Amino acid sequence: MDTRARLVFLGTGTSQGVPMIGCDCSVCKSSDEKDKRYRSSVFVEYGGLKILVDAGPDFRSQMLRANIRHIDAILLTHNHKDHTGGLDDVRAFNYIERAPIRIFCEKYVEDSLRNEYSYAFAEKRYPGVPEWQITSIGESPFTIEENVPKVRLVWIDGKGYEKIPCERPEHINSVEVIPVRGRHFNLPVLGYRFGNIAYLTDMNFIPESEFSKLEGLDHFIINCVRRGKHISHFSLEEAVAIARRVGAKHSWLTHLSHQLPAYSALCEELPPDIRPAYDGLVLE
Repeated sequence: MDTRARLVFLGTGTSQGVPMIGCDCSVCKSSDEKDKRYRSSVFVEYGGLKILVDAGPDFRSQMLRANIRHIDAILLTHNHKDHTGGLDDVRAFNYIERAPIRIFCEKYVEDSLRNEYSYAFAEKRYPGVPEWQITSIGESPFTIEENVPKVRLVWIDGKGYEKIPCERPEHINSVEVIPVRGRHFNLPVLGYRFGNIAYLTDMNFIPESEFSKLEGLDHFIINCVRRGKHISHFSLEEAVAIARRVGAKHSWLTHLSHQLPAYSALCEELPPDIRPAYDGLVLE
């Protein structure tokens, strides 16, 4: 299998996005489109599959802007709202593709979804709630198959979906994804490696044992929220140091806040192999 991946940054901002509501700072008032940042998320095409990492509150706008019409799986890094708050809008994919959407996440993240989206798990569900198929993952590599369902969803007005069994083809594409453990203050989170690209967000600590998973990368993506120490994110200085240690051909900073310089100014102070990412940037 070709181990090269194609990644699109759907959002590169922090939990409040950039510009932030009510802020008059120079970054939030910037006219540069590269300073306008949705909440962090990426779309990865890998081994013939289309994979979304995180679905925050900007999910609907991100899908429309990038013209995404199919998702084989959604991988969640953790349970915070800026990474899960758009999952209700999966309903559009359910309706168009007549299939549940598969979500891969840790057990504590699933427990959180069952609380936050209790209506999607109710015994007697409101017609039209999102249809998810959740798979629990941990720190071991796992396999994702293309979303060819065993049942088709047939919409019946007033009743919701009826699930009709269907045959799957003999050959179904699959890929292996390598999770990368990190911590977000005291919360365990996962990043993911897709062949030649690794995506790590919302971390301020990576265990020593995980760095072997980050060898030989073409593209390394790491979160960076501001200068100086932060309780749950890497600082600019820490992110650059980690990127240097990983040694990928190219490193990219994401989850950027308005406390960092505007895009053009930040580019000027960073080394040429470490760049700030921006919404819409494509890596191949």
